[in-house]
Amino acid sequence: MNRRVFISGLGAVLAAPLGAGAQQAGKMYRIGFLSLASEIEPSDQSDVAAFREGLRVLGYAEGENLVIEQRYAAGRLERLPELAAELVRLKVDVLVTYGSGSSAKQATRSIPIVFIVEPDPVGTGLVASLARPGANITGLADAHADLVPKRLELLREVVPSAARVGVLLNPARSTATQLKIARTAAPALGLTVFPVALTGPGRDDLDRAFATMGKEHPGALLVIGDPTLAIHRKRIAELAIKRRLPTSGTVRTWAEAGLLRAYGANFIDAFRHAATYVDKILKGAKPGDLPVEQPTKFELVINLKTAKALGLTIPPSLLLRADQVIE
Repeated sequence: MNRRVFISGLGAVLAAPLGAGAQQAGKMYRIGFLSLASEIEPSDQSDVAAFREGLRVLGYAEGENLVIEQRYAAGRLERLPELAAELVRLKVDVLVTYGSGSSAKQATRSIPIVFIVEPDPVGTGLVASLARPGANITGLADAHADLVPKRLELLREVVPSAARVGVLLNPARSTATQLKIARTAAPALGLTVFPVALTGPGRDDLDRAFATMGKEHPGALLVIGDPTLAIHRKRIAELAIKRRLPTSGTVRTWAEAGLLRAYGANFIDAFRHAATYVDKILKGAKPGDLPVEQPTKFELVINLKTAKALGLTIPPSLLLRADQVIE
């Protein structure tokens, strides 16, 4: 596969000489990391490892001039305020968030916040604008909302017979924009979409959502990008295959977990690049003056094992366009 970078500036990060990012000799920096995901998931470990790598390249070494305090909500939204407050009490120098930017913003107006891959930071009121986020917050968006039409188009290309598409989402999260975009884009593709709401964080809640969806007789399933769903990606893949439902996920790890395909930004690159925001802030930059960056390159991953299990033939033209094919 041809490696696709998250943004054009990433090369500069990797080329930086070791030690170039350290702000003050002898100072110990404390970074808080607040995640809605789960610490035990391999993909989440890989994301955080990429963030650590980015910091290391910039001259920050854990145990020498850096401490990272990590807190994971494991998909439980109600835990985020408590965990955010805990990190604030530790007086971290920067608070880095994944899927938890709003909770961090509510917890502090003084500690700089760097969010990673927020789906709609302006629409949710997290920042004033992408160019000038304002206040004490900035970071990286993930373009999930912008990619909804393309994800539907790719799903239609794989399953031309599909007429109705379920949209799996967590209504407790800010995913209404993505559902609205799906409903707007669907008619031009000859599709109708309907929401499939996950009412809780547990396995039983997911099973109930699929049981309810079965009554609608969908031809395919589009999964909305959200960490509370990502925790269940393997179970979602299993249930979809059992019901012979072609599935569309957001990023590489969804296809690796068993969904038919995924299309989105490279989260590993995003987490690595987030280190540059932390570095600039530790050097004195104000987060509200640092523009929010959006991905400009995206990757398509297709799972041929899942296609075989579903009895589907992937068009050769689509396979040629894929960045990765899982066999």
